[in-house]
Amino acid sequence: MIKTVKDVDLTGKRIIMRVDFNVPMKDGVVQDDTRIMAALPTIKYIMEQKPRSLVLMSHLGDPNKDVKKAEEKALKAGKTWTVEDAERFIAGKNRMEPVVKYFASKLGSDVVFLPDALGQKVAIENLPEGGVAMLENVRFHKEETSKDALERDKMASELASYGDIFVNDAFGTAHRDQASTASIAKFMKTEPVGGFLMEKEVKYIEPMVTNPPKPMTAIIGGAKVSSKIAVLESLLKNASTLIIGGGMAYTFLKAQGHSIGKSLVEDDFIDTAKSLLAKADEKGVKILLPVDHVAAAEFADKDPVAIDVVDLPDNLMGMDVGPKTVELYKDAILASKSIVWNGPVGVFEFNNFAKGTESVARLVAEATGKGAMTVVGGGDSVAAVNKFNLADKMSHVSTGGGASLEFLEGKTLPGIAILATK
Repeated sequence: MIKTVKDVDLTGKRIIMRVDFNVPMKDGVVQDDTRIMAALPTIKYIMEQKPRSLVLMSHLGDPNKDVKKAEEKALKAGKTWTVEDAERFIAGKNRMEPVVKYFASKLGSDVVFLPDALGQKVAIENLPEGGVAMLENVRFHKEETSKDALERDKMASELASYGDIFVNDAFGTAHRDQASTASIAKFMKTEPVGGFLMEKEVKYIEPMVTNPPKPMTAIIGGAKVSSKIAVLESLLKNASTLIIGGGMAYTFLKAQGHSIGKSLVEDDFIDTAKSLLAKADEKGVKILLPVDHVAAAEFADKDPVAIDVVDLPDNLMGMDVGPKTVELYKDAILASKSIVWNGPVGVFEFNNFAKGTESVARLVAEATGKGAMTVVGGGDSVAAVNKFNLADKMSHVSTGGGASLEFLEGKTLPGIAILATK
């Protein structure tokens, strides 16, 4: 396990802390505060220890990429795009100031907004005793995400000068080797430690890769096999059952020789699917693929058609799993001692095709109630458990999409690797 803020003396120290306040924004208003609320326990604990100061840093979107996309969209629509347009766009989407105001209201304490991530040493030294501040979006500086280690180090060195102790509680960026997430550790005089959120993420996800309570069921869904190959191969090592759903299931069904109609398929990955099925057979891992479907003639939230068999007619595409498939899921899920779920099993955003994913969410919640260790990771799976108001019924709902996926793949995450261990 990693060391956390509880394992070091914070009293009188300057704390520099990476959080993940990369929250959805619209017209300068926070739309979802899940990540902010997840960081509060660590922040409140640090403040209770009476540090000299606490400086927080985060990214908010990727300003350069976001502006470029907005410009391309405007030009494609035949509109002009000016420097003023770019500034207005950033102000509504990428500036940390409105996030800081929202965060301060939840913290119940003053938070000083620092208008840049760099050049803030004097302002930080002038904070009142126990003062809390937050830097502007670290990604306004290209050095933050630079692939050139020397560029990253230059920024990381200055960020390190803002504190005596570095705390990383930003699991959502733990898979990134960036100035504020990992490179900063090289310039700290003390060992970096994790926050409570980081501790919880490691506590629940790491065992799913190394030594989960057995039998273990892995539910892997989503659109594409190509984005989930590594996680499928990783989970094959410990899973008793592998449930494959969502659009990616149709590549596997086609690999088995089934008719999939107009369903999403990655023909370039048919051989990969065959190989994974063969590996599962060798290891004695049971693979569950859809045996019935809820289909549609087009990708839209209308006209669902129940298909009671595995094969789909040529004019329809699979949009969700059917009741017979859910029964197969039920037997596997409720017999499990541990469950990891990454990716929906249908187009749950459409109410006509949400029943399969809702059933999975309810079954995983039921298994949790019976003592199973359950971990939900990946943006769409998290969105699903939130949609069905079941997040609090799971052992752990991860705050990191790409980070949780790479952790489940068995990769070393830079933002965790730099933390001291117990």
